[in-house]
Amino acid sequence: MKVLFIGGTGTISSAVSELAVMNGFDLYLLNRGTRNQLVPEGAKVIKGDIRDYETTKEVLKDHRFDVVVDWVAFTPDHVENDIRLFRGKTDQYIFISSASAYQRPQTHYLIDESTPLRNDYWQYSRDKIACEERLMQEYRESGFPVTIVRPSYTYGKTMIPFIFNSRVHRWTIVDRMRKGKKIIVPGDGTSLWVMTHNTDFARGFIGLVGNMQAIGHAFHITSDEVMTWDQIAYAIGKAAGAEPDIIHIPSDFISILSPESRGGLLGDKAVSVVFDNSKIKRFVPGYKAVKPFREGIKECIEWHESRPEMCTVDEEFDRLCDRIIEAYEKGIEYARSFT
Repeated sequence: MKVLFIGGTGTISSAVSELAVMNGFDLYLLNRGTRNQLVPEGAKVIKGDIRDYETTKEVLKDHRFDVVVDWVAFTPDHVENDIRLFRGKTDQYIFISSASAYQRPQTHYLIDESTPLRNDYWQYSRDKIACEERLMQEYRESGFPVTIVRPSYTYGKTMIPFIFNSRVHRWTIVDRMRKGKKIIVPGDGTSLWVMTHNTDFARGFIGLVGNMQAIGHAFHITSDEVMTWDQIAYAIGKAAGAEPDIIHIPSDFISILSPESRGGLLGDKAVSVVFDNSKIKRFVPGYKAVKPFREGIKECIEWHESRPEMCTVDEEFDRLCDRIIEAYEKGIEYARSFT
């Protein structure tokens, strides 16, 4: 099966790329060639910028793919570009959306693929929803063979996941724990969340590649392990050999001092999520996430410790945490003055 991944070297997609090659796929990666160290042996790289329509059209003119997966389409103009490029040139086009597209807060605690799509807090999620709507319109009107996949928080050994951490220097949360600094957990720490290891996601995803029954459908692929954010913090601490000193701060309060965090908190991680994975299990018989978070995060810590150059700290984010904590604690002291 000849498959094209647009991107294919990110945290999620790299695990899928590796499994695709292991499964004997004739895998091509279209990217700008800046992360070739993450290309699995056996995959072929087509150098190009998907945002440049004419150039991409030229480099792909002699190719037809059984399946095309776009890992880096975020806005409607991106998928419009893909429709033009791949109409009539693939049997299946898989769009990577986001589970943050599901309504926040949802009206039922258990999320399945019929949960409405709506996000009033995060433009990223609204753009993904608009992409889905455009692709489904094209499917209904012209038969464009789209399948939609909505990952939730998916991590791998190169990424330490947490609800409030630096997006660039992920080691920052571990550094704070080991130095005895307070760790911010938005809310009261009891919100439910699902962490999915990228190798588990990959197993479910590969079952959809070339699966003609999946055309016209949307899926999420997550673990069935549900934890609170406090439990996640303690799991990270245990793997790092540190006891986290947790401080609970409302997401609204955090967003005042860190407005760039508003979408990712109020529009996603601050709300409890539990996913019903029945649909992916029906379409991919035998799919089951098998990597518990305690094992996955231990691998993450060990991977970073074996590469000291990756154990970098985001000093700006570190100072931001201290400012938020100081402001919140001053508010608590002020409130106590009235008692």
